Parts: sequence; structure tokens; C-alpha cells
Amino acid sequence: MAHEILIVDDEPDIRALIEGILSDEGYETRQAHNADSAIAAFRQRRPSLVILDIWLQNSRLDGLGILEALHVEEPQVPVVMISGHGTIETAVQAIQQGAYDFIEKPFKSDRLLLIVSRALEAARLRRENSELRLRAGPETELVGGSGPLGALRGAIEKVAPTGSRVLITGPAGAGKEVAARMIHARSRRTDGPFLVLNCATLNPSRFEEELFGVEAGPDPSAQPRRAGVLERAHGGTLLLDEVADMPLETQGKIVRALQEQGFERVGGGTRVKVDVRVLSTTNRDLTAEIQAGRFREDLFYRLAVVPLRVPALRERRDDVPVLARHFMGRSAETTGMAPRELSEDALAAMQAYDWPGNVRELRNLIDWLLIMAPGEARESIRPDMLPPQVGAAAPAVLKLDRSSEIMTLPLRDARELFERQYLEAQLLRFGGNISRTANFVGMERSALHRKLKFLGVHAEDRATTAGTVGNA
Repeated sequence: MAHEILIVDDEPDIRALIEGILSDEGYETRQAHNADSAIAAFRQRRPSLVILDIWLQNSRLDGLGILEALHVEEPQVPVVMISGHGTIETAVQAIQQGAYDFIEKPFKSDRLLLIVSRALEAARLRRENSELRLRAGPETELVGGSGPLGALRGAIEKVAPTGSRVLITGPAGAGKEVAARMIHARSRRTDGPFLVLNCATLNPSRFEEELFGVEAGPDPSAQPRRAGVLERAHGGTLLLDEVADMPLETQGKIVRALQEQGFERVGGGTRVKVDVRVLSTTNRDLTAEIQAGRFREDLFYRLAVVPLRVPALRERRDDVPVLARHFMGRSAETTGMAPRELSEDALAAMQAYDWPGNVRELRNLIDWLLIMAPGEARESIRPDMLPPQVGAAAPAVLKLDRSSEIMTLPLRDARELFERQYLEAQLLRFGGNISRTANFVGMERSALHRKLKFLGVHAEDRATTAGTVGNA
């Protein structure tokens, strides 16, 4: 598909000249003559590149002002500035504000085409690098500032440099693998490999081959030696993901491998020595699994030298807005779509939802909203745009159909109904924490207690948040 270039200049002759030069090289073009028409064209359809004159007559903004506005909306689109009255200071200012390059009029067509080609190539490389980082670079940071997450981060900072084995527990989708990657990134093995063996999805008959590798057969060309994850993780970290699904027979062998830091490949007799830090995750109660005979007690104690727990998303509702905006940015970058704003009411509705699928479910929801939510890209996402299962959990004060009930009541009753629903929503939003709710709504803590009692709203004051570090 041909690149589309937006030409912004107040002189029709200049626009026609540039359009002719670009069209001859196969580029598609659009034109704008002032700030409003340029920004409108940019919003209507993102161009591949903008050629922008600095001095524009009868325009609300000059070229530098337009450059700033465009970069706020989409900083990845390259902008080439042109001017017939340019100075070195102007050129430097344009580059500092994010322009790709500056061309002084009159210019030669060859120079214009060269700069356009280079700008488009640079933008392509930046885009590809960004996409590769998104695909190949999983999340390596736990996002949020809640108390439970802060406690988990503190524990990770302590255990990461030690080299101890860590058992990370928590519900599915809560971020256990992200916690494991954080441990590796902060360890002395950060320059070594980080490998993941998913015990839940691996065929039991192939488990030992994947873990220990396969020795070469009599004819190495027909059956070459294949290294397992333990061998490939030498000098780094191996994550045993959902370790409770590991077959019992393999559990016995991994116990010995951990104890001796060595093993034999399947079909071989040579002992392979490795230096590997083993982390593991599970969403099950391993104590119950041990009692049921499905998990070896000696393996548990070797893996759980330091147990950490990743809290469910419903235990850290404060992090929902931060996570939602973070995932919106990531989704927009991945899809190439403009990010959508999330209204405060929509975020409050999300905080009220219990998120049985945890952070993974929230990320999937944001992907869905970016693609499927009604309205224009510039329109904020409201509670009524959320999927039914999420919107159903929203407090009544956020639902638009409540206005009809309020309109049938006397002023005093309507005010009490609104206050009750509003405070219930805020308490739910802040996990029942009276102090944080009082601070947000602008009331003294004691006054809020009296108001809640008067309105018949019962709340458990959970101002002290339990930590996330404990026994598995």
C-alpha cells in the first residue's frame, strides 16, 4: 500500500508543487492550508508522514504549534518542516520539538524525496522495533501502587539477589510469571537465560524429554542430541509454571536434579552438571495436593525455600485504573489504533467488579474495548459501554436508568438515595477503606462514619491491608 503524505502549506502553488513531486514517486497525498484543516485531516486518517510549513498565514497556529498538537495525538508519525524564512534557531527548535528534519525553501526535489524516504524508513524501523518488543518482551514489571503490590515488590527486591528458590502462589491470571521475571531481572543472573516450562500444557509422556533433554542415538544424524530446558537454562533461571501439574514420577527425578544440580538426559548415561536457579508457580494449595498424594512433600520443601503470594486483582482494586490505562496504551501500540480515554465512572465500575480472571481478564477487556466499544476514538468509554458481566457489578449510582427513580422522590429522599449510592460506590471502589474513602470524598473520617450510620450503610474499615508474603 502506498504511503500517504499530508502536505500543510498556506500557498496553493507550493502544495501543488510538492504534490506533483511526491505523486510522481508513487506517494498518495492530501492537502491542508491552516492549523484547523491540518489537524482535522490528521484526525480523519493518520498519514504516514506530514510535510509542514512553519509560517502559515490566517492560521490559528503556526507550524511549530501544529507540530506540537500532532505529536500529542500521535508521536510516531514523522513530520518534515519546510520554510522560506528559516533560520538555524528555527530549525533547531523544530528538531527539538520532534520534527524529523527541516528543509529550507526553495528546495530541490531530490533532497525532498531523500528526506521523505529516510523519514518513512526511520518510522518503519521504530514501529517494527516496538512491535518486536511487545511480542518478544513480556511484561517484566508488576503495575500498580496498592499496598499488597508494594509488599510483594519489597519481598521480590529482598529475595531476587539471593539465588534462593522461590515458590510463587496466586490465582490464575494474577501475574505470577511477571513476578518470576522480576526476580530474574533483579538477580545476579539477569544476563543469563530465562526459560519457562509450562507444566499444565505439556504432554506427560514428553515431560522428561523437555526437562532433561534427549541423548543422541546410535546415528546422531538420525537422532541428534537435544538439550532440555534445565540444560539450556544453565547460568540463568528456569520457571516451572503451574508445577502442581508435573507428573509424580518426574517430581522424584527433579528432586534429585535440584539436590545434585545435575541429571542425565533421557536415553543417556552421562551426568550433566548445571547451575540453574529454579522458580515455580502454582494456583493450587500444594499442602492439600500433598495430603491427596498428588505432590511430593520433599519437592515442595525444595521449591518453597521462599514462598511469595501474588494477590488477586479484587484484593488490590486500587490498581485497576492504573492497569487499565497501562493496557490501553499497550493495546493501542500493538493494534496501531488511537487509545481511548476511560471515564472515571467506567473505572469505578471496573473497580467494583471482582475480576475472576484477574489481570489477564482486565487486559483482554481493554483489548476488546479498544476494538469494539461504540463511539469515536476521541469519545471516552462510559460504564454503559462495558460488557454486561462487568457493567452488572457497577454501583447503582453509575447506572443511567436510576435518574427516573430519583425524579419521583422529594428532594430530601432523592438526596439521601444519591448519597447512599454514591458512598456505597466509593466504599466499594476503595475496598471498604474508610480513611481513603473519606479523603477522596472530602470528609473527615468521623463525619463519614456518622453519615454512613445515618444512611444505613455498613462498611468494614480495612485501613490496614494484609501483606502478600506468606506460607504457601
